[in-house]
Amino acid sequence: MNKFLMSTAALAFASIAGAASAETGACLITKTDTNPFFVKMKEGASAKAAELGIELNTYAGKLDGDVETQIAAVESCIAAGAKGILITPSDSRALAPVVGQARDAGVLVIALDTPFEPVDAADATFATDNFLAGDLIGQWAAATMGDTSGAKIALLDLNPSQISVDYLRDNGFLKGFGVDIKDPKKMGDEDDARIVGNDVTNGNEEGGRTAMENLLQKDSGVNVVYTINEPAAAGAYEALKAAGLEDQALIVSVDGGCPGVQNVKEGVIGATSMQFPLLMASMGIEAIKTFADTGEKPMATDGLDFTNTGVELVTDKPVEGIPSITSEEALKKCWG
Repeated sequence: MNKFLMSTAALAFASIAGAASAETGACLITKTDTNPFFVKMKEGASAKAAELGIELNTYAGKLDGDVETQIAAVESCIAAGAKGILITPSDSRALAPVVGQARDAGVLVIALDTPFEPVDAADATFATDNFLAGDLIGQWAAATMGDTSGAKIALLDLNPSQISVDYLRDNGFLKGFGVDIKDPKKMGDEDDARIVGNDVTNGNEEGGRTAMENLLQKDSGVNVVYTINEPAAAGAYEALKAAGLEDQALIVSVDGGCPGVQNVKEGVIGATSMQFPLLMASMGIEAIKTFADTGEKPMATDGLDFTNTGVELVTDKPVEGIPSITSEEALKKCWG
């Protein structure tokens, strides 16, 4: 991108998200500003920034996968002299070069929720253990079903880019369910006959419904449904209900948003893995403050290449040997 186009892109983005001040202390760049997960992340970052006296500019893509808008946002933050950038990358590979430019300019870059590829493209990552989140719901689904030989599994993923958060949750679920995963960084390469197929949802309810409809056309006997997040799970349920099959399939997901936890309580979702976006964001702002004051960068959790912000299985049908909390307990911790 030449300098003129770069400036034009940055200015166009600023007109949508708000002009960046020359005194910007930090930036938060999320995939969208509509998903409750990212709304709560923004709340956490904003509250902590106000507490610590940091000026925060926030940006969001128009939809999940909007790489161009996120690139423009990073460029705006560099130009504004931000000390740190918190970002949930829409494409964990495509955004690595512009993030490298930010780091070269002395900006601390922290990935939230979705690790970059390679992970060290950012200075740090604050995230759920997404593989574990998937593993927990996979174990729960297998234990709940009992005999899994007759399983017909539909996998409702995020988007065609196969970014890290997507393949980690998907493959974690398959491992937990007892499926032999092939390439741990790829989805859809398994040869297990129990898998009906994969489809993409863009992480929203409409996409979840369409993906579920597509997979039901392949096999109307689907009885296990994995979804990348709870909005997609809600859409999948509506598709099953429209086909008169809502009692046929176990639906499992990842998020821990209040609407999703309520869906667990109502029996729409069998189990979900709760993550903590407010904590990710507030910890990120604290890390930027520390970096601005001392130059110190955050350290990863022992044995991991990221800082683990925790995960809890939520279900009202607990399984022995798999720690979980009830929907009532989760409603006191949920977000959105």
